[in-house]
Amino acid sequence: MADTGKQGHLPDRASFASPDSTEALSGEALLDALKLILIGAPLAEALTNITRLIEAQRPGMLCSIFLLDADGVHLRYAAAPSVPTSYRAATEGMASGPNAGSCGTAVSRREPVFVADIMTDPLWVNFRDFAAAAGLRAAWSSPIISNDGRVLGTFGAYYREVRRPTPSDIRLIDLASRIAGIAIERERSQAVLKAAFEKIEKSESHLRQVVDAIRNTVVVLGTDGSVIYVNRTVLEYVGLSESEVMETDFPLQVFHPEDVERLRDVRRTGFSGKVPWDYEVRVRRHDGQYRWFLIRYSPVFDEQGQVKQWCAAGLEIEDRKRDEERLRRENLALREDLDLSSMYEEIVGSSMPLRRLLSQVSKVARTDSTVLIHGETGTGKELIARAIHKRSNRSSRAFIKVNCAVIPPSLIASELFGHEKGAFTGAVQRRIGRFESADGGTILLDEVGELLPETQVALLRVLQEREVERVGSSRPISVDVRVLAATNRDLEAAVEEGSFRRDLFYRLNVFPIYVPALRERRDDIPLLVEYLVERYAKRSGKRIKRTSKASLELLQSYDWPGNIRELQNVIERAVILCDDETLSVDDRWLRRATSGARKGSQLGVLAESEKAFAKHEREAIETALAESRGRISGPDGAAARLGIPRQTLDSKIASLGIDIYRFKRLRKK
Repeated sequence: MADTGKQGHLPDRASFASPDSTEALSGEALLDALKLILIGAPLAEALTNITRLIEAQRPGMLCSIFLLDADGVHLRYAAAPSVPTSYRAATEGMASGPNAGSCGTAVSRREPVFVADIMTDPLWVNFRDFAAAAGLRAAWSSPIISNDGRVLGTFGAYYREVRRPTPSDIRLIDLASRIAGIAIERERSQAVLKAAFEKIEKSESHLRQVVDAIRNTVVVLGTDGSVIYVNRTVLEYVGLSESEVMETDFPLQVFHPEDVERLRDVRRTGFSGKVPWDYEVRVRRHDGQYRWFLIRYSPVFDEQGQVKQWCAAGLEIEDRKRDEERLRRENLALREDLDLSSMYEEIVGSSMPLRRLLSQVSKVARTDSTVLIHGETGTGKELIARAIHKRSNRSSRAFIKVNCAVIPPSLIASELFGHEKGAFTGAVQRRIGRFESADGGTILLDEVGELLPETQVALLRVLQEREVERVGSSRPISVDVRVLAATNRDLEAAVEEGSFRRDLFYRLNVFPIYVPALRERRDDIPLLVEYLVERYAKRSGKRIKRTSKASLELLQSYDWPGNIRELQNVIERAVILCDDETLSVDDRWLRRATSGARKGSQLGVLAESEKAFAKHEREAIETALAESRGRISGPDGAAARLGIPRQTLDSKIASLGIDIYRFKRLRKK
């Protein structure tokens, strides 16, 4: 079966992320290593090291780098340390074209080409015998394209067996081709500069024409850092005239204020020396946007060997910096994922309510629709959100959770949307918010019903416009985030009483999912108990083979107001106290939990004697909820019927474990 040279759909330049923490870390280490290679290394050495580093990431992969001849057609090997010599000799100087293997076709199409089986793919009809003789079966290639859109060559990868690339393989090859492109462009830019300066005594005007033709930024400075000359690319990029550049302090005009202070000592040391030096800095573009540049300073010597000028060549590295920042953010998110992996036992079960829930999850996961997950505390709403993310097309990207109830109201906007330096007291540096961190992935807003009205307005804008504004900034930032929200509150009642925006509720409630309480899926309790016993026994170094029948019956008959979280605590306690191979649960643990959960203040019609309190309280509340069809607030709500404040009734419903959604479903029917 052949791959027929289909293009792999590559992520954009700001989206290098690996689907698991090990892979993400290796990608970051690779990026750091390649940066070191490119500083001062000859082109041939740099490209060879790039191929070896990529081969080290994928055992069995054979890598090569072709450079495109000046005629724009023929390809020459620049590095291929592991590719068989016979195959290199047969393909050296090959012509690119629509049916020229993987590399030649990638140049012709200007897009990646992935061939899983050379022996059956029509793109390899002219080179199949050479590949077969060298033992090559799979060939993948990505074009190396310059900043101005020119094809510089290709990065190729071969395997000795039939193989299709994974999304991780595609990202790795794309990353390698981009780093190779930086090395090639830097080498060629420096070569042009060197040739130009050798002719400086013969024709200064000719030199200016040559330097102006270079698409990289070039600045000539005095030994004190003053500007002597800038090429046309600099003027076009920063939007200043030559006189404005000469008459002002150039770095203060175009460098980011934070970087000016950060690099002050670096520049002072560099200009006082005689060796090349470089740094990364944010440069203001003509439209006011700051972009990252790598600027390398090279000394120009006089006849006595003293530095008379400095030549600064700049290369825009905005895409690379974004990649590094995204890798850093997604590594943090992956580590958070690992910390929360202990929650996954909550999905154990096969009851009908759970199967209905998982059916809903599978249907909505592949879409980008906003989902509102509601249910009691401890039922596993966050787990359902993670299941939706992992089954979605965004599963390889970040999953960011924000608990809106635990963040102080004064900081919630900064946490969600980020802030600029100096936006408020204590904002000593710019911070990226959770929505930007989740760009391309999924964000879970847990306890969304606790958001303040002003934060609800900002969240509504994100859902409508798909853009955020950092605190202290008026510049919108586009984000591509799928929003999941979770709550144990009655948001419809909150809308009626005015504490939650109606338009935001409709935006969040596109696809509501109800997570059933544990008492609604009692058939799952034996499976959950078995799983939890095994888990905690293994952790404690014990061997427990069974759970007593009486204990199972007790667990299945209990109401579980704390749901699965409470069940976990009970089982863990029982495992700790178990001294033989049969687990037993003390019924006094559950009785104490019941009496403790049902304590409350005696108000209005609920003021009864101590003995009849619990029973009468539940009956009164359930009767009022049935009469009001699940509505709590308002003149016809259950709170008014009982003569108690709405907040008090909310608390009692939660403490008694009353399923309010059961009464709401009656209203919908």
